[in-house]
Amino acid sequence: MAEAGSGDTPSNAAQLASPSYLLPARDPQFLLGDSMRGVRFLLEYSKAEEVLRRWRVHSTIVVFGSARAGEHAPGRPGAWYAEARRFGRLASELGGALRTDGCQRENVIATGGGPGIMAAANRGATEAGAPSIGFNITLPQEQEPNPFTTPELTFRFHYFAMRKMHLAMRANALVVFPGGFGTLDELFEILTLQQTNKAPRIPTVLVDEAYWRSVIDFRALVAAGMVGEADLALFRFARDADEAWAQLQVSRAINGGGTPVP
Repeated sequence: MAEAGSGDTPSNAAQLASPSYLLPARDPQFLLGDSMRGVRFLLEYSKAEEVLRRWRVHSTIVVFGSARAGEHAPGRPGAWYAEARRFGRLASELGGALRTDGCQRENVIATGGGPGIMAAANRGATEAGAPSIGFNITLPQEQEPNPFTTPELTFRFHYFAMRKMHLAMRANALVVFPGGFGTLDELFEILTLQQTNKAPRIPTVLVDEAYWRSVIDFRALVAAGMVGEADLALFRFARDADEAWAQLQVSRAINGGGTPVP
């Protein structure tokens, strides 16, 4: 540094290089700090919300199920994959996701964006020529998006809570294929929101009744007083894609209409 009174201007390189001088929006260390957690929540909400509005996605049908049920899996897992794929196509063709007349898209297939049943449902929608949504999550063992979600509608979340919010907030219906811990988590999250009137009651269909009754004794929950008899009416069962779609039609919550976009 120049001596005082020398007439030379000291360098400001240290000031320019300081992290504090970075614009907040361009400072990763600041944005990823504890104090900005609320802002990161807002960013995860706002980014997906803005894109979905741009695509005129008014409502969705959310499909959950095992990430391990592949197309060529033997036995029941392979059959579940095939039915999820068929359901994705059927719902997209008949539910309003294909609208191109200036109206909002209805009943767009939305999944967690991963492999297995999720990929199958997204694949069926793609085969129908409809958009479909993938709400991915960052995990320690990195989850990558399946190749069947619409690229512009493929999102990545850090927070499970915000991901779940986006999965639930536009859902006209929930169709759940057999799955493990993750599938059960998502299913009971939605059922609890409905049971406690924190979310509108939407039709919830569990595909393959034998599987679901083998892993969850619903009647035992009622017998033990843990849930009420009326709570069992929060969901229905279906054998396959056709019956799942028929169950949604019975509920009258699903239609091919749309609301004009200004």
